[in-house]
This record gives sequence, C-alpha cells and structure tokens, in this order.
Amino acid sequence: MPRSDWKTQGAGLLLCLSAGVAGAAPATAPAEPAPLPEPLRDFDAYVEGVRRQFEVPGIAVAIVKDGRVVLERGYGVRELGKPETVDAHTLFAIASNTKAFTAASLSMLADEGKLALDDRVIDHLPWFRMADPYVTREMRLRDLLAHRSGLGLGAGDLLYWPGTDYSNEEVARRLADVPLSGGFRAQYAYDNILYGVAQLVIEKASGQSYREFLAQRIFRPLGMDETRYNSDALRPGDKVASGHAKADFKDLQPAPRMTWANVAGAGGLYSSVHDMGKWMRVQLDGGVYARSGDKEQRLFSAQRQQAMWSVVTPMPILEPSVPELAAAKPNFAGYGEGWQLTDYRGRKLVWHTGGWPGMVSRVTLVPEHKLGVVVLTNAELPGAFQAVTMRALDAYLEAPRTDWNAAYAAALAKSRSKADESWNKHVAARAPDSRPSLPPQGYAGTYRDPWYGDVSIEAAADGKLRLRFTRTTELVGTLEHWQHDSFIVRWDRRWLNADAFVNFALTADGKVREVRMEAVSPLTDFSFDFQDLRLSPVAATTGA
Repeated sequence: MPRSDWKTQGAGLLLCLSAGVAGAAPATAPAEPAPLPEPLRDFDAYVEGVRRQFEVPGIAVAIVKDGRVVLERGYGVRELGKPETVDAHTLFAIASNTKAFTAASLSMLADEGKLALDDRVIDHLPWFRMADPYVTREMRLRDLLAHRSGLGLGAGDLLYWPGTDYSNEEVARRLADVPLSGGFRAQYAYDNILYGVAQLVIEKASGQSYREFLAQRIFRPLGMDETRYNSDALRPGDKVASGHAKADFKDLQPAPRMTWANVAGAGGLYSSVHDMGKWMRVQLDGGVYARSGDKEQRLFSAQRQQAMWSVVTPMPILEPSVPELAAAKPNFAGYGEGWQLTDYRGRKLVWHTGGWPGMVSRVTLVPEHKLGVVVLTNAELPGAFQAVTMRALDAYLEAPRTDWNAAYAAALAKSRSKADESWNKHVAARAPDSRPSLPPQGYAGTYRDPWYGDVSIEAAADGKLRLRFTRTTELVGTLEHWQHDSFIVRWDRRWLNADAFVNFALTADGKVREVRMEAVSPLTDFSFDFQDLRLSPVAATTGA
C-alpha cells in the first residue's frame, strides 16, 4: 500500500547488464551496455547523498532503456549495524507495487475469455457485499482496481494492517460493514481492501491460488526467480533487506518483517531491482516477453495494457507542498488499473509507489522514451525514492538539473513542522488538571466494531489500562490519561508511529456508550484508519 499523499555504512555497488528477459527468452550473448547519460556520471555520489539526507540504510536502483537494463546497483546495507550490503539481488517488500501484478493477472484472464473487466463482482463472488446494496450490485471488476468505490482513504485497512489473523475471504466479507464515505465512482480515494477482492476473483476464474498463478503465469515466464509471495515464502539464502522506521518519529531502528497473506493482491510481494527490471521491460514492450522471428510470447495483449494505462478515475492535482517541487507538478493526474498516471515535462508517466512498515519504493515508466526506473528502499521516508527517481528521469529527458535531494528534504521538513504545530494545538487545548470520570475498571471491557471486530481494554494490577486489538498482534498498548474521558494509547511497538487518542462517550448513568479513536500525528500512515471505528460495549450490543 503506497504511503501516498505519503547510517551510512559504505555502499555495496553492483552493476549488472543484460540483453534479454530471462526464462522463456532465447539465450543470447550480453550486449554492450548503453552509455549512461552525462548527468548520471555522478549518480553513485548522488544516491549516497540521498541516503545520508534521509537516513536510509539501503537503496537499490535499476534503470531500463530501449529494451535493455542499463543499470542495476545497490547502495548501503540491508540492516543497520550489520555488514551485509545491498546489491541488485537484494529483496525488498514492494508493497503496493504489487497492485500492477494483480491488474495484469485480471488482464491475462480477460484475454483468455475467463472474465471481463466490466463483469459484476457478484457474478464471480456471489457472496460479495458492500455497505450499500446499489454499490454491491453495480461494482465491476474494473472498480476493484481504480479507487472509486466510495470507500474513504484506507478504509478497512485495519483488517490487515499492520497484520491480522483474518483470512483473505474474511477480510473481503467484512467489507459489508465498512461504511462508505463518498459517492460510488464519484471521486478518487485510495484503498487496499478491494485488491484483496480482486485476488479472490483471480483465484475463482483461474482455479489456482494467487500464489500459484503468479509463480506459473508471470514469474516463471519472465525469469523473476528472486520474487517471493509474502515473507513466508522467503527461502534460505535469500538476500533480504530489513525495514527501518523511526520510533516515535525520532530513532531509526529495524522494524519486524511483515506478511500480508490475507490481502496479498494489494501489497504482498518481495522482489529485487534485478527482477523488477524484467517486469518494467515487459511493460514497456506492450506485454511481450520473448520474440522468435515473427512470433511473440505475451503476458497480456497490447489492448489490455493500454487499458491498464488509461485513466479510469481522475485525481486532484495538488499544489506542491514547497516551492522547490514546482517542476514536479503534473498537468493531469489519474488512476488506471493498478497504475497512477501523470505527466512530467510533457511526457506521460505510468508509475506507482509502495509503502510497508519500514520500506517504501517507486516504479516509474516513461513509455514514449522506453524508459523505466525502479527504486527500492529499506526506510519509510518517501523523499529518498522520489529524489532518486526524479534525478534519473531528468537525465534521460534532458531536463534542467534540479536538486531533488534538497527539494524533498524541504518537503519533509515542512511536514514535520506541520506535525509539530498539530501537536502544539492539542497541548494548548488540553485541560491538564482534569480527571477521568470513572475509575480504571469503569473503562475496562470488550468493545466491538461492526467491521473490525473486538478491541479489549483491561485494567492491570498497577491501575493502568491496556488496550488490545484482538485480531492484530502488533496493536497492544497502554492508555495514558489525556483529559476528561480521553486517553492516548501508546503502542508497545514504538516503530508503528501510530499512537492514537481514545475517546470514551458516557451515558447519563456514567456507563461507556461508545469509544472513538483518531491518530495523534498527521504523520501516521493512513492505513491506521482508527477514525472509522465505532466501538460499542459488547454487553450493550448483545444484551448479555
């Protein structure tokens, strides 16, 4: 899931050059690499500067141009405090860059006549339900891919984020209770859950698990031997980067390896820039992955690729957060099928980002120039992959030289400053001498949200309250009194950076009627959609 509108220990450098896609493509002798443009002569030093600026332990980059991988390099280390360096074969979580694979899978099945993107979802999954009967009836497969369902930003993400024990189908079935906050097909709002539904459609239409489909139909033909389906598919000997997050937004530390087996179609894959170079090449070649004379071997048709690259949902064009980013402002913006579509200096961009606890990335295609750039990083700050991507684009598009490192650093500084202002406003509005209305035991109990399930609050022997999301191992923390009947939950896992206000509403008789939550910091990832929870005491719900 993209975190969207979202140390240095020596570099391990590796330059790998290849002439053809591995796997089904015929073996050929390596071709001479295309020379790098003059502006990229200092690329290594530039990336190292980005790593220092954004405190990123490791970065991997691949560039594809005119059908050839012209650069594959790794910089820095896989994990802080350890000597193993990043190279072109290091695996990173690519998170929402998985969405393009899910869209491609549906396109492949459409080419085979097993489904159509205009099919109703309920024609493939008769049990599928959204919160509104009309949306349930009219939702098409294309709608699963285009972020226009009426769900709010990240709505329902707590069903899988940062990791739950729900199955993929359980997550999809719980959509029936996730409230819609917008009109159907009326506006863009990024979601992840519907890609999990798309995954179920792929499995139903193909008769295979999604893991098997990807392995047999995409990874094997492309020779993507280093790509893994979720972290539980990692193998002994894999070179895997560890994600890093700034605990409490201050101290960089490794984050535990995650897996999203229940919504893998939205963001479950691990891959290397070596493999992602192969993926970019087949995209830039219209779906063709091998040629022999007049015969082509394809993943998907050219028609389907153009549909994936066409705007389905218009997106708002936002003003740059700082003047230094003015040159990056697009003239149009939209979302297709698994891809974001904008322009840069008059050229169409087909791209996507990925965000995972401790890792963020970007894949960018410039079809007009047969150019592709992938940047994978093992820290959460998106400015790093943006700065590296834009530098590579400028080099090939012969754009004026821009200090993107400084530009994105300025944007980061501004976002942190706004977060500080937000916190200071909370502090100024606080009544520090107020007291809770109830003793700790009065707040304890099990609370239920219709779509998430149960959240428990327990009064410990020391008088402190402990809050636990019962289906989410990582979401366990201690409640600290803030004011009146409002508390802040401080999660045990400080790298989550997701502390939240917990607000209790009482009845006239002094009993808890409802609990609402909201993230404390605007820097918290939107997938912590606490604000969508409506927690009621289980006793009041069941009559027990």
